[in-house]
Amino acid sequence: MSKSDSLNMSTLLEAVASGSLDVTSALQQIEVADYTINSSVIDLDLDIDRQKRCGFPEAVYGAGKPAEVIVEAFRKLISVGQNCLATRVDESQADVVLANLPEVNWNPIARTLRWMSTENPIEQAKTGTFVVTAGTTDRPVAEEATETLRWMNFEPGVIYDAGVAGPHRLLKSLPRLESAKAIVVVAGMEGALPSVVGGWVACPVIAVPTSVGYGANFGGLSALLGMLNSCAANVCTVNIDGGFKGGYLAGLIASQTDSQS
Repeated sequence: MSKSDSLNMSTLLEAVASGSLDVTSALQQIEVADYTINSSVIDLDLDIDRQKRCGFPEAVYGAGKPAEVIVEAFRKLISVGQNCLATRVDESQADVVLANLPEVNWNPIARTLRWMSTENPIEQAKTGTFVVTAGTTDRPVAEEATETLRWMNFEPGVIYDAGVAGPHRLLKSLPRLESAKAIVVVAGMEGALPSVVGGWVACPVIAVPTSVGYGANFGGLSALLGMLNSCAANVCTVNIDGGFKGGYLAGLIASQTDSQS
């Protein structure tokens, strides 16, 4: 038994001892976990203890993985009541996952698969996060950030097409952003929008450069450098097309704000 397996077993036993989990349910979880861990077909060692250590479960990076690996990862996470998220999933992978787990939500624009535990119903999702895009071509990356926040039990406000070429479009949305605890701003081209947003709000702005742009954009490099050199002190920057990272950081920031209020 690995260290992570031992920690998971300890968590189950503690839940039984405290009365929050009955013996039958604990045995069922152990049986499912044992099947997944010892599967001779799929070599999978999920970090089930991550939610306890870091506040949120392990997400699955789907690119290049057999769809069956995503299915098994979701089954193991579901068996212990943890929310599931897979990113960079293509349609063929999604078809296999949905055939095995039809309750999973597939977002083809974000290329994500998401499953929420019944302990985290969407109607109880927290507010305070926003995702803003410069243009509609930035939407796939913004959708990845949005799905990440939903997986973290936030329902973000979304503002599309607020780029600096039409500054009035952002101005009309500023009243909505006044309550924000964290804002993800997704932009390509020269990457100016996060700095503009940062100058209007009193919360962290997570800048996500996208690979949208003409040749001198260098696949998002010019947007990345522009965001890294932002004059707005509340702007921090993640990698090119890093919707998951931007959404995750926004969720962490908003969660910390909630815990202190």
